[in-house]
Amino acid sequence: MLKNKLWLGCILLGLAAALLIIYQRHQVELASNTVEMVMDYEDIVDLAATEGSNPADLFSEFRAAGISSLAVYDMTLEKLHKSGRIFTVSGVELTQQSKTGLPAGQAFADLLANNRVSSDRVYVFGPPNQTFTEVRDDLIRRLGQDRVAQIYQGETNVLEVKGNYEKLVKWNLGLSTEEMMTAAQYGFYVVPRPTNYARVTAEDVHAVFSRISSQPSTSTVVFVGDEVLGYKGQLEQTAFYLNRDNLVLGLIEHPLQLQFLKQEGLVTLAAAVNYRAARVYVIPKDEQPKLKTAEAVQRWLLSDRERNIRVNLLRAYTKPEGDKTLIQTNVDYVRDVQQGLEKAGFLTGKAGSFSTYNPPRIAVVFVFLAACAAGVMLLDRIIPLNNVARLILLVGTFLPLSAVIMMGHGNVARQVVALGSAIIFPSLAMGWQIDKWSRIVPGQYTLGQILWRGLKDVAQVTLFSLIGGLFIAAVLSDVRYFLEIEIYRGVKLTFVAPLVIVVMLFFRKFSLWGEQQAKPNGVVAQLQRLLDQPILLKYLLGLAVAAGIALVYVGRSGHTAGIPVPAAELKLRAWFEELFYARPRTREVFIGHPAFMITTLAMYCSWPRIWQFVLVVFTSMAQSSLVETFAHLRTPVLMSVVRGLDGWIVGVILGMVAVVVIWGGIQVAVQLGRRTVGNG
Repeated sequence: MLKNKLWLGCILLGLAAALLIIYQRHQVELASNTVEMVMDYEDIVDLAATEGSNPADLFSEFRAAGISSLAVYDMTLEKLHKSGRIFTVSGVELTQQSKTGLPAGQAFADLLANNRVSSDRVYVFGPPNQTFTEVRDDLIRRLGQDRVAQIYQGETNVLEVKGNYEKLVKWNLGLSTEEMMTAAQYGFYVVPRPTNYARVTAEDVHAVFSRISSQPSTSTVVFVGDEVLGYKGQLEQTAFYLNRDNLVLGLIEHPLQLQFLKQEGLVTLAAAVNYRAARVYVIPKDEQPKLKTAEAVQRWLLSDRERNIRVNLLRAYTKPEGDKTLIQTNVDYVRDVQQGLEKAGFLTGKAGSFSTYNPPRIAVVFVFLAACAAGVMLLDRIIPLNNVARLILLVGTFLPLSAVIMMGHGNVARQVVALGSAIIFPSLAMGWQIDKWSRIVPGQYTLGQILWRGLKDVAQVTLFSLIGGLFIAAVLSDVRYFLEIEIYRGVKLTFVAPLVIVVMLFFRKFSLWGEQQAKPNGVVAQLQRLLDQPILLKYLLGLAVAAGIALVYVGRSGHTAGIPVPAAELKLRAWFEELFYARPRTREVFIGHPAFMITTLAMYCSWPRIWQFVLVVFTSMAQSSLVETFAHLRTPVLMSVVRGLDGWIVGVILGMVAVVVIWGGIQVAVQLGRRTVGNG
């Protein structure tokens, strides 16, 4: 397939370097194998209240089922009021005690008797305990000393607050030490979920972490809201405490499964803790009620295996399933997720985080050399070059890219090489295959010969395309990509560009009008001839079909498309996920690889050129899809390799079946035609 030993040597050298990086990456991924099973503290308390159960018993039951951690959120006066730990009332309501039926007590009586109640104030009542102290301190931090005053002290303490009652009762007032202590007492790790302050100070950050640090069982910190704690101006303080206590930073995956929910300061904070972070997933509130628990369990297992999710934040179901009680529904749900993780080889406990990894620079340089060499080879197929021009192009592209890497920079260069590899290798593989098909000599071929030739060729083309995928996986191997802080750029171009190049390469070897085409200006000549064709209805229909296929093909790539996936395909995907270690991609299994086998039949049987052209275009889809699989850097590299091979095996089998059926149909048609002629 390659005659020039220089170019072959460059690619093999780059492949060896890529395999070294991929091995190191695989070891890093294996080491991050612990999933943290988390539920909200409030969910379990609310579930106990709903079902009339003892919260202590329910905590123990969920711990035994597999929950390893409880998420604790900021207190609010509203939540504390509902739980009976703090009583909050407006001044207007307090002065109408006899009408509203407020609870009796010495504190209430003294305030009313001494006319110390103002209708434009808010009054907070609570026992002299840690929760009341924390509420008071946080109100002062958020509102200022002049707006919060303790006006009564005794068996019940009273705060007078200047503020709007409806807004004040919903304000976040810091983490509850009591809730964190309770979680730890029942054997759970604690996942604090603090919010930021409006004008955050170093003292605010210190106050939050003084509560967090009081619990040695704290594992992962997941911030709530549009900002992380400490933004703006105090991120260094937040990073200091996270590093001091060796806490993991949680990154909540975006509902579109692309990167994570935007929080101001999050990326800066992740860098400040040296990317000691874990990806968090939670099934959206509006989606979970639509899922049966078995479907939700599969969603969790898929997320953990394929997207490097290491914190499962499970929400409680609010309706019982089948003949189970609500508690049993949720306990079984948790247990099924935990058991599924164990079967998949995961451990449960504190969230696993990736060790800091950057690929060796010299290895990346060798991969760059191979990608540049392949790029020159592809360009040579489109625009024939002499040896001097090839060497100039190789040196001119390789030296600047490698120099940036060796100086310790080069994220943009790595992105360029990754995108180039995604386009070059499937295009080059298909270019060589088109050359092979153009050299077929018309004659009599058996079904066995056609199947064998197709099997050999599709294996060679797929393996060469796979090199492009491995190059992507190698040059973008570092913890930022594993966490999706950085992502591969150019998904749409990865799908479209190889198709355009393959069309050009096809036109250089074949003519759509039947004759062999090998002129240097073959592409331009064919385009001119195509534009000169009269517009017939069949051409318009064909163009409409092609446009529809292109819309689905490109629109379904990435994560931002608005094209829905049919229900039948979703069921097929679910079946594939259960059947295979890594679900193969449908465009490879049902389109690209079968089309390759059918194209081989079409070439050997001299089908009309237009059909050969259409089949070649479909064939190239599988190669682009195979390479693009490796652009999902959050997916373990071994899974991406297996996914590509699974798709190749199943797709080739389907293609061979299709070839046999079509061959049989042709033979039957030929026999019927002969009989018709004989009878005539």
